[in-house]
Amino acid sequence: MERMPATLSNAPRLTASGWPRLPAIITLLKPITWFPPMWAYGCGLASVASPQQQSWLFGLAGILLAGPLVCGTSQVINDWFDRHVDAINEPHRPIPSGAVPGRWGLGLAVAFTLLSLLFSSMLGQAVIVATIIGLVLAWAYSAPPFRLKQNGWFGNAAVGLCYEGLPWITGAAALAGTWPSASLIAIALLYSFGAHGIMTLNDFKSIEGDRQLGLRSIPVQLGAERAARLACAMMALPQVVVIGLLFSWGASFYALGVAVSLAAQLLLMRKLLKAPRENAPWYNQTGISLYVLGMLISAFALKSLG
Repeated sequence: MERMPATLSNAPRLTASGWPRLPAIITLLKPITWFPPMWAYGCGLASVASPQQQSWLFGLAGILLAGPLVCGTSQVINDWFDRHVDAINEPHRPIPSGAVPGRWGLGLAVAFTLLSLLFSSMLGQAVIVATIIGLVLAWAYSAPPFRLKQNGWFGNAAVGLCYEGLPWITGAAALAGTWPSASLIAIALLYSFGAHGIMTLNDFKSIEGDRQLGLRSIPVQLGAERAARLACAMMALPQVVVIGLLFSWGASFYALGVAVSLAAQLLLMRKLLKAPRENAPWYNQTGISLYVLGMLISAFALKSLG
């Protein structure tokens, strides 16, 4: 059973009645979080040629599935199971504020889960399988008894896979009409591994709150300085492997592009490590942009290799 905070005087009233307001539902879906899986799905589309000559509408449908549907569903699930914590720390959130009253939060989580599955069924078997995996991880991340988010090692790994590797593989499989090559899967998983470090940086903003609530994020477990060094290593090392693989496969021009991107990231990491807690938001806007640029370069490399 999930442990709840001792003080719940501001807990949401689950007996409240009424319909949720549309703006509150949109807030619950957190559109700002949709970009990473949508970008990764786009990288998947860019990674392969399409022997079936799928239309641009097919690609758009997959991006809709990766972002608003599957990622949006994960946000609703997370807010429902975090409603007691949010009632204390963020009472303005849709569920604790009553903008999404009663058990509508749980109902919406289930409804969007089913909608995502239904939508994925129109895009082929590979997309259905990937969607199921993503949704299972979304529920396991937030919901008891697993609640992977309570431990940064497991939670960050689940998010990294769902935000980067899984959408990338799904986009490639959907457009090509078959499961992608081992080389494509390897590149996608390497960038998923690097996303573990990105998620660690995201946890710097809530170290005190996570510590008080018993959430064992990486910064809580290791401290800010050690966590920052680990995050940098986890972001950089997979890219070194990607560069080596692209060179070995004969995609030297693209490997050089990823190398330039990584070199710029390493320069930015020097500033990050001087004051991790203060500079983490800055690095998320600069270094991570270079990281996702490297993803796209790698995607074009894979397409050139056929």
